Amino acid sequence: MISIKKLIERNGEELFHATLDSYCSLLKAIGESGVQACPPVGSTLRQNLLPLQAAFSTEPTPTLLRETGQKVEAEITQWGCGAADYFKHRAGEIKELMMILARTAELIGERDQRYSRQFEEFTGRLEGMADLHDLAQIRDSLVKSAIDLKACAEAMAAESQQSVARLRADVRVYQERLDEAEELARRDPLTGLDNRRGVESSIESRIRQGRTFSVLILDLNGFKQLNDTCGHLAADEVLKQFSAELKSGFRAADIVGRWGGDEFIVVLDGGRQKANVHLERITRWVFGDYTVRVGETSRKVPVSAAIGVAEWQAGDSMRTLLERADAAMYRDKHGGVKSKA
Repeated sequence: MISIKKLIERNGEELFHATLDSYCSLLKAIGESGVQACPPVGSTLRQNLLPLQAAFSTEPTPTLLRETGQKVEAEITQWGCGAADYFKHRAGEIKELMMILARTAELIGERDQRYSRQFEEFTGRLEGMADLHDLAQIRDSLVKSAIDLKACAEAMAAESQQSVARLRADVRVYQERLDEAEELARRDPLTGLDNRRGVESSIESRIRQGRTFSVLILDLNGFKQLNDTCGHLAADEVLKQFSAELKSGFRAADIVGRWGGDEFIVVLDGGRQKANVHLERITRWVFGDYTVRVGETSRKVPVSAAIGVAEWQAGDSMRTLLERADAAMYRDKHGGVKSKA
């Protein structure tokens, strides 16, 4: 048997690069998992891990490996604290809302007991009329009871309306907070587009409804080189500008999202023919030169992307659909003809 030591000696460089590739894949998986687990803070984790992955494009050194390990540990720790704070805040809001409901129920119970005693007094007063023989006294007692009963009923109605109004107002406030938090959880913090979670939710909704729709997956060309030559700030600026241009090319009902890193995705109603129209529009109006700041100067950088298109067909799962679009995108990336999926 060949010992592990001899194997390493023979294939040391190959094993080293394979280990680096695995490490980069692990960093990417950590970022994506962070987004899935807690989108509001996970997007920041994924974004902060990108430059750490890019650092391995040059020849790594032991010092770089140690520093990267320390930075990754710090990023994950920060993500853990942020996620814990986020879920603690959400739990606190739910708890406060439940306390409002409990207090409202308690107040209603106290009110009902109070008015129950008043009704008992009315009942006792009416029963006492049976012993009266003077019609004038009976009439006066009935009139007084009727006035008191009416006042009591009006007071109950007013208090009920006030209680319900307060409860509705409190619930509305917390519903708005929850809606806002949900909206933030669907948004990519850098570009403002839908994030992966939001896009997947939209795709699942369309599949459930059986609506014909298509997806376009875009992967920017040469983005790693842009990062290396212009820096991460300039690369982020390109992502933001490209996102705005891409979004402007579609209708409000269409979903334009950032799939991750330099990948984007569009979900639009309609079949492949309609998607092809948008494909030509993207190539003509979205691709081109973008101006970014690099240090103290401005620089124009060409931006284009490989695009894969797939039309949803009855029986397709989301995974099947995305795999077809992804495969078409990779064929386009490597110079093939765009798929007619």
